[in-house]
Amino acid sequence: MTGLNRELADFLRRARGQVDPSRAGLPSDGRVRRVKGLRREEVALLAGVSTDYYARLEQGRRINPSPAVVEAIGRALELDEAGRTHLRDLIGLAGSPAPRRSRSAQRVRPGLYQLIDTLDGEPALVLGRRTDVLAANRMAKALFADFDKIPPKERNYARWIFLDEDARSLFVDWHDQARAAVESLRFEIGRDPADAATTALVAELRERSPDFDQWWEQHRVHQRTYGSKRLRHPLVGDLTVEYESLVLPGDPDTMLYVYTTAPGSPSRQAMDILASWTASGSGTRLSRSEPEA
Repeated sequence: MTGLNRELADFLRRARGQVDPSRAGLPSDGRVRRVKGLRREEVALLAGVSTDYYARLEQGRRINPSPAVVEAIGRALELDEAGRTHLRDLIGLAGSPAPRRSRSAQRVRPGLYQLIDTLDGEPALVLGRRTDVLAANRMAKALFADFDKIPPKERNYARWIFLDEDARSLFVDWHDQARAAVESLRFEIGRDPADAATTALVAELRERSPDFDQWWEQHRVHQRTYGSKRLRHPLVGDLTVEYESLVLPGDPDTMLYVYTTAPGSPSRQAMDILASWTASGSGTRLSRSEPEA
């Protein structure tokens, strides 16, 4: 079984293991369940395909289901939109592995630097493939980390949140934020399993972080486009920030994250204090800010 097919097989097995049979509306057949979730034949029944067909798919064998069948399997497994997108990615690649290709380092346009510099009162990050940190404005460096001090090849958000002790103490909800980073990487590796840099990053994090390794094995995927983060900042204390992420037109591999606080809130006051204390800090550009792909 190839690596791509193994990824699909593992995802399907773990997904059906998370479905509650009673919630799926399946009749009881009187058999004692030795494992959690659905059996293969039950997934096949709910999806309207034969048990043999679904079994071959879960075994990672080279078959090409139609979009309608893929959607039916996604419904049977109760996948959310990110899960269904991940399944489509894996199905599309399982039968014919994508050729490896060289990928140039991502570049940040001058206009994008100017844009996040204008957000001087709000932290802003530009993340690339596999959450590489491509750019950060002054407030993002003050709130999260001085990414200038991180070697360019290690300047990655997921790597920072798992391997930097300061990151672990910064986030009050570290487990939630770290797990989100794992699920985002799972989603991305499904889009491009042949990307060697992403594979290397995952291998390093699995080796060095037991938390990452445990969550990676669960094969959960999610694509978070907004949310909140709770922090305990060493300078200004506790604050909560809301974030919105925007895919940049013409560059789907690059995302802009902007972090805001509620007007008049204690978190806003803390952010204003942080802004005043760091007013003489450095600007947006990171030294050689584009990590190699």
